[in-house]
Amino acid sequence: MTRLLFLVLIGVVFSFDYAKGQQATPDTITGFKLPYEIENGDTIATGTFNNVYVFPQPVFKSKMDEMKYWRLIYNLKIVYPYAKIAGSKFAEMNQHFQTLKNDRERAEYTKQVEKDVRKQFEGQLVNLTITQGRLLIKLVDRETGKTSYDLVKELRGNFSAVFWQTMARLFGSNLKATYDSTGVDKPIEDILKAIDAGYL
Repeated sequence: MTRLLFLVLIGVVFSFDYAKGQQATPDTITGFKLPYEIENGDTIATGTFNNVYVFPQPVFKSKMDEMKYWRLIYNLKIVYPYAKIAGSKFAEMNQHFQTLKNDRERAEYTKQVEKDVRKQFEGQLVNLTITQGRLLIKLVDRETGKTSYDLVKELRGNFSAVFWQTMARLFGSNLKATYDSTGVDKPIEDILKAIDAGYL
């Protein structure tokens, strides 16, 4: 990565020096113009680069650990888009709730959103594995700032939250699971950042 950045910077400097050495006529100008500043008689090329993220190369204790790592990436790529949709839907609902006059209107709106989400995603979500479901529960907390249990409780009431938590527990999951980006879930966080940056 360092080598690549060095080559890019050399290319920028070289193209700037080359352009400076050419006569500025319409026939000889090629490439693109760089913004510049003049400081103490020196012309300095300036520009803005996109953020560059540097991720350490993963080190594995065994072949099994490496397989688990790549399996985690595979599963995250499946569930992460759903978690992001949940985050945007939740933000959209919160914003729309402010415009509604009473609990009846909010309940009707919630039912409509649930119906729409079911229609669009239920067929896909029922095919998730138990592992993918557990990851999705954690990522929903990451994207919304609320556990899946709290979301069900807010949108459907306490009874539904308790019911679905009981069902989740039967399958070894927990709707109250939280996301800890700097602790136990840091490997997941690093992978998600790499996905967002387009590296994975």
